[in-house]
Amino acid sequence: MTEAAERFFEALPSRAPEVLGGLADGTLQIDLGDDHRTEHWLVRMRPGSVRVSRERGPADAIWYSSAALFDRLITGEAQGVAAVLRNESTFSGNVVLFLAFRRFFPDPPGTRDPRETARRAAGRLR
Repeated sequence: MTEAAERFFEALPSRAPEVLGGLADGTLQIDLGDDHRTEHWLVRMRPGSVRVSRERGPADAIWYSSAALFDRLITGEAQGVAAVLRNESTFSGNVVLFLAFRRFFPDPPGTRDPRETARRAAGRLR
């Protein structure tokens, strides 16, 4: 496990109030594989809160990713849904939990919110 991934998981509880809305309610098990070893993270999500542990356990959904791909996800260099669609990672269970969890990942470097771009353009038109 990389130090960046450790810091990412440690920061989840403090970021949850701003990231998680009302649909996230359940447990997501994240399995990160590297060589011949798999590390497990259990992320219990509720609206506005997250609890993280290094366990396997009963989960409403399971997401498997390589540790290398996960490092790219936490830097914005890769996108979670695209990785699943390309079979670079696998997911089973309650898809709402995966969609909610991906909101913790940053946007790709250099991207801008199209709403903000439109607001700036509208301000220049006045």
